[in-house]
Amino acid sequence: MDREIRICFVCTGNTCRSIMAERLFKKIIKDKKINGLKASSRGIKAKGENISENAKIVLKEYKANAKDRKSIKLKKIDNGTLYVAMTDEIKHQISGRVISMKDLLGYDIFDPYMQSLEVYRETARQLMNGIDLLLSKILKIRSK
Repeated sequence: MDREIRICFVCTGNTCRSIMAERLFKKIIKDKKINGLKASSRGIKAKGENISENAKIVLKEYKANAKDRKSIKLKKIDNGTLYVAMTDEIKHQISGRVISMKDLLGYDIFDPYMQSLEVYRETARQLMNGIDLLLSKILKIRSK
């Protein structure tokens, strides 16, 4: 059996991008019945705030978990976790096993905080593309 792979999505405040990525990732692996992957999310400057309202709306549109949750600050790095930063700038603030969405997609995923619902929808589309690439890389490595 494959050992569990832990992934932690990281952004600034953990109220928009990283929590959306975590919940979209969980929905995809559940729908595709992929076992052995565990996702979480953190913010490098999280302050215990709730998920943004527009993030919840977009998560509902994707039929992903849209429940409230307080943001969680990234404090301790776990060497057994792969950290996926939303931008290269955030990536450089994290030690350990870390990649950025720019490494996967060729571009950063910018913060939609306090922006329109359409900006959040575009952020979700970008996250889905990054998650698809991340999953395909993980599954390719696993099959070796």
